[in-house]
Amino acid sequence: MVAPTGARTLVIVKLGGSVITRKKEVERLRPKLLARLAGEVASVPEVPQVLLHGAGSFGHPGAVRFGLARAPEGGETPGGRARGAAIVAAEVRRLHLAVLRELVRAGAAPASVPMATHARNREGRLVALDARPFSDALAHGLLPVSFGDVVPDEAWGASILSADTIATELAVALRPARVIFVSDVSGILEGPATGRRRAVPQVTEELVASLRPPSGVADVTGGIRGKAEAMLAIARAGADAGLISGLKDGELPRAIRGESVYGSWARAGTG
Repeated sequence: MVAPTGARTLVIVKLGGSVITRKKEVERLRPKLLARLAGEVASVPEVPQVLLHGAGSFGHPGAVRFGLARAPEGGETPGGRARGAAIVAAEVRRLHLAVLRELVRAGAAPASVPMATHARNREGRLVALDARPFSDALAHGLLPVSFGDVVPDEAWGASILSADTIATELAVALRPARVIFVSDVSGILEGPATGRRRAVPQVTEELVASLRPPSGVADVTGGIRGKAEAMLAIARAGADAGLISGLKDGELPRAIRGESVYGSWARAGTG
């Protein structure tokens, strides 16, 4: 356990791959959105933050192609899986570099914390994560930045560690006040698919049970159901967790400051 950074003042922000990349295309940024969101993160220097980001179109297609979110199948070789892991890791780092550049341009002082050297999985599940690089960066006035990555796997050689899982683990280790998931939707939506939909305000166990696994666009991190499960786990760890839209100017800084923002929320102590 890492010592808390303060009396629950820390905020963890996770920029979803769906909002900073075009997930239906290969390695395609949404540069204007990324620049604005980086600026919004940098605009609240009085609040200590950890920034995470998803892989989006820079990592999900390759992870599916090389089977990095599942156990090796018959006929696969360790060398082939290692090659796939190297390719996907390189893809994700191209996105990570773009995020770091925008943060620097916005006036922030980002410190990269790659999970490949600080975490490991076993059979696709996280078994160890060193949170000290995050607390050390915060202690030196830096903005620690990490991302969904390919990490060593004790059983499979390599597998995917999602940014949502990182956020959940850091909620326990760093004890933030809130964790904010920024997406291309304004929350977990309900209502007719062809009509006006609204965000479900409160995330509950019953809501999670009603959500379907992801389909369509490649997603190796559990989709909206996986995110809702992560939010409940974060709430059980004592932090508020919210899913908000990154498409609306100014919503993220307000959420970072602790103001009320439209979206779906799992409140501390839920579950």
